[in-house]
Amino acid sequence: MKPSFFGLTNAPQAVRISFLTVGIWWAVFTVPLMVMVREPRRVSAGILSMAAQGLSQLRKTLREVRRLRTVGLFLLAYWLYIDGVGTIIVMAVDYGLSLGFEQKDLILALLLVQFTGFPCAIAFGRLSGFMGTKPSILIGLGMYLFVTLWGAFIGSRQEFYVMALLIGTVQGGVQALSRSFYARIIPEGSSAEFFGFYNMIGKFATIVGPLLVGATVLLARASGAGANLAPRISISSIAVLFLAGGALLLFVDEQKGMREKTFLEQ
Repeated sequence: MKPSFFGLTNAPQAVRISFLTVGIWWAVFTVPLMVMVREPRRVSAGILSMAAQGLSQLRKTLREVRRLRTVGLFLLAYWLYIDGVGTIIVMAVDYGLSLGFEQKDLILALLLVQFTGFPCAIAFGRLSGFMGTKPSILIGLGMYLFVTLWGAFIGSRQEFYVMALLIGTVQGGVQALSRSFYARIIPEGSSAEFFGFYNMIGKFATIVGPLLVGATVLLARASGAGANLAPRISISSIAVLFLAGGALLLFVDEQKGMREKTFLEQ
């Protein structure tokens, strides 16, 4: 935003330098992992052999998920609401541009999310200690639901900044507490494979949300909505994911899940 302050000629050059600084950041924080973390010696195997082992492990995990009904229900709820979370992350900039905000406004909003997210993720952890993990996740989803509905009516940069702050308060908390809740209902001796499955589901998220947004825009424009109104209508469609995911999460019984995993471990 201020390239001349750093002795740079223009904004494109500043963007190039920012990529370099990110690379340096990764390099510096990779050093502790390389130096301090030791792993057992790996047994060499071919690519086909490793792929076959991976598929075999996936089938085994799927069989266990079918036996752990609470885990399966939670994963379905998680897939829905994390799709909504991912959609907001991916499409926030495009939504701001569609409302006519400038690039500097969007950069500031993204920074607000990041700087708010770190302390609020810690605060959500404290909140879960008082209220429980599932109620805390539901509070976060309620905030996301409010943001998606209110976002359809914002008209100023200041409101966009407030919306960014609200997202920052719950974004890290929902993600961290979801992992924490999941960890308590899966077999302890199989945490690696179950979290691998969990992460795979996360990678398959952010699919339904963009489709909802795109379809809603097309339908709104086909019905005569203007270029400015259609995006506003479309952002509210993401609320469906938070409603569906939150509703399923209400039926996830943590105590039942812990009993199921204990039975499987035995």
